[in-house]
Amino acid sequence: MSWDPAQYLKFSGERLRPALDLLARVPAAAPRAVVDLGCGAGNLMPLLRERWPQARLTGIDGSPQMLAKARADHPGIEFVQADVGAWRPAQPVDVLYSNATLHWLDGHESLFPRLLESVAPGGWLAVQMPRNFGAPSHTGVRDTIENGPWRARLEPHLRPSPVAGPQFYWRLLHAKAAALEIWETEYLLALRGDNPVAEFVKGSWLKPFLDRLEEPERSAFEADYRARVLAAYQPEANGSTLFPFRRLFIVAQRG
Repeated sequence: MSWDPAQYLKFSGERLRPALDLLARVPAAAPRAVVDLGCGAGNLMPLLRERWPQARLTGIDGSPQMLAKARADHPGIEFVQADVGAWRPAQPVDVLYSNATLHWLDGHESLFPRLLESVAPGGWLAVQMPRNFGAPSHTGVRDTIENGPWRARLEPHLRPSPVAGPQFYWRLLHAKAAALEIWETEYLLALRGDNPVAEFVKGSWLKPFLDRLEEPERSAFEADYRARVLAAYQPEANGSTLFPFRRLFIVAQRG
C-alpha cells in the first residue's frame, strides 16, 4: 500500500497522543539501541531522541513515500525500508517501539512472540494499536464495500478484527516476559472541519480500499463512505465532531 504523508498527518496531534502515552510507560533508563518499527514519516523521532539522547535510533518502514519525508525531516537518523512483518534486527535491541503499525499485519499469534525475542534480555517491547474496528468509522468501510458494485473486488481484503482483546496478548507474552502491562484507553477526539472523521480514516484504514479502485468508482466509493460516517458522527453545536477512539497498549520486558 502506498501512503500519503500529508493526508495521514492532517490529524497529527490526535495521532500523537497515544504515542506519547505509550512512550511515557516504557521504563527503560539508558537504552543503547532503539527501533521505531513502522516509523512512517518519522514524526516520533524527536520524542525518542529527547527521551533517550544517547541511544542509536533506527526507523523501519515499508513505505518509500513515508521514508522520503522521514529522511528529509530527520537527516541525522537512520531509516531503513523493510517489510515490517519480516524485519529482524541484526542484534537484539534495547527498546522496540511500534506505534499504530502492527494492526496492519496478520498472524499476531506468531508475530508478537518473535518481536519480544528481538529484544535483548531486560529490554522492552512497546506497542500501541487501534482497536476501534467495531465503531461506525470502521464498520462504515465494510458496509460501503458490501453494498456497492466493487464488493467482489474489495471484500476479500476486509479484515473485521485485526486486533484481538487484551487477554489474547497477555497469553501470548506472559511466559517470556519479566514484566507485562496491557491496557486500553478510549480517547474522545474533538475534531474540526467538514466530515472530519471521514478525513481521519481516509489517512489510514480507508486508503487501501480507495487505492484498489479507479475513477469514477473511487470517488463513488468515497462519497458513499463519507455519507455513512457523517450520519454516524454529527457535529456538536460548537462545530466540533466527537470521535471516540479505542487503542490497545502493550509494554513487555524481555525475561
